[in-house]
Amino acid sequence: MSDANTTRRRKPAESPKKDDEDWIVVKEQQDKHSQSSQGSSDNSNDIASPWPSLLDILRLLTGLFLLSASLSYFITGSSLLWGWNPWFLSPTQVQSYFRGPISLTDDELLAYNGVDPKKPIYLGLNGSIYDVSAAPNTYGPGGGYHFFAGRDAARAYLTGCFQEDLTPDLRGVEEMFVPVDPPSDHAEDGGVAEGGDLEEGTELKRNGGRNGLTKAELKIRRERDYRMARKKVQEGIEGWARVFKGETGRPYFWVGTIKREEGWLEKLPRRELCEPARDGRPKRGDEQWSQPYTRQ
Repeated sequence: MSDANTTRRRKPAESPKKDDEDWIVVKEQQDKHSQSSQGSSDNSNDIASPWPSLLDILRLLTGLFLLSASLSYFITGSSLLWGWNPWFLSPTQVQSYFRGPISLTDDELLAYNGVDPKKPIYLGLNGSIYDVSAAPNTYGPGGGYHFFAGRDAARAYLTGCFQEDLTPDLRGVEEMFVPVDPPSDHAEDGGVAEGGDLEEGTELKRNGGRNGLTKAELKIRRERDYRMARKKVQEGIEGWARVFKGETGRPYFWVGTIKREEGWLEKLPRRELCEPARDGRPKRGDEQWSQPYTRQ
């Protein structure tokens, strides 16, 4: 009786041991599965990705930039960006940007001719002001083009007459682009009208009115000549403006405008075309008209 009771009492005690064994087996299986999963994960990480990483891309781009900058400096001798001079890399241009555009009279502009080292070097072109402080050896005292500094000499940029044409007055400059007729064409019939055309009716009289030009045709040709000449003047000024804006790779930039009173141009004496510009006028029949003066 007592043994039977003892047996009944011991059976419940054996059950926890079996549960412990089952739990140990399950735990071991979980550990093996975890190790197997971790091993397969490590193996998958060991497989190289077919795509370059972000770090590899940055290294490649940096190397290409350094190579390009080295070639640019070797070829140009001065620029690391193939002649590109972004304004935000220039301290003076950044300062000018935050300061805003300036407005000076012609007399005030004279103070910026490079004589005072504390002031920038400015020059004017057709009413605009440009900073050329980056080229003191050219526009500063002793420079080959110092006479351009501190003034608007738009006329001289076209005619190339640096002594008599240092003025913003462009009136009559288009004459240098109006073609003249060869002397042999009008030696018998008289002189040449203003602008290089034959006197109206000369060709008509010489050719008996059959193969020559009528008065209306001569007038049309004259108007066409002056229209094309004025376009040449505009193109010449715009070409120099691009230079001083820094669009051709030079480290210059626009800073403001010249303020002038109304009617200032009429107060200036009208100028004749300087001799070099007059002698360089194109001849009638030339396929290409002469170009405005440009400094090399």
